[in-house]
Amino acid sequence: MTKNYKMIISYDGTRYYGWERQPGRDTIQGKLEAVLSRMCGADVEVIGAGRTDAGVHARAMTANARIKTRLGPEQIRDYMNKYLPEDIGVQEVREASPQFHARYKAVGKTYCYTCYDGEVKPIFDRKYVNILDFSPDVAAMRQAAEYLTGSHDYKSFCGNSHMKKSTVRVVDQIEIVKKRGYIYFNYHGTGFLQNMIRILTGTLLEVGKGVYPPEHVKEILEALDRTQAGPTAPARGLCLIKVDY
Repeated sequence: MTKNYKMIISYDGTRYYGWERQPGRDTIQGKLEAVLSRMCGADVEVIGAGRTDAGVHARAMTANARIKTRLGPEQIRDYMNKYLPEDIGVQEVREASPQFHARYKAVGKTYCYTCYDGEVKPIFDRKYVNILDFSPDVAAMRQAAEYLTGSHDYKSFCGNSHMKKSTVRVVDQIEIVKKRGYIYFNYHGTGFLQNMIRILTGTLLEVGKGVYPPEHVKEILEALDRTQAGPTAPARGLCLIKVDY
């Protein structure tokens, strides 16, 4: 009997071309499907809560898959962890209702973008942080973040210029924390556009650098024009922390 299973997956996205399966390229979805298809002896589709970009990491990506197997949830988890590469790990597998869908049922996501402006380079974190060559004004960035929080049309912060669907999203929290040389940009919202968090972060860093004042981000938001926003921050600093249901 085929059952629907919910999975919590962690991965280091450094060497992958993002989540979504692509012919001839290593992707997270592709690796998961290959292992599960081998386990079941038939093709298995893995549905993720979102599609992280190339180079982006995840601590707790939620996914689901419909599987026909005699193995129990913990045995499925152990099988996957045995055959997945060392930079992808399955934290949990449990049976879900037939209606559960990792993407459509998600109601919120938390991401963290990490920068570093300390005096000594962070050797062991270098693949997971954006190392800055300046020390940004955190107070100015927090002020700018207030303009970016709420329900808005975030077209200026969308990396897909051909986006035909609505670019309105709800971002209910942007928290900026500085601790021991690290600067954490914590975002929570109902959903995010392609490259949106990296563009928001790149724009906030421009404010922190003094390129423009905090209130200018309101004009960027209202322009609905990607060219008005700051650069797209490097993928390595971004990590999906949690998906809400």
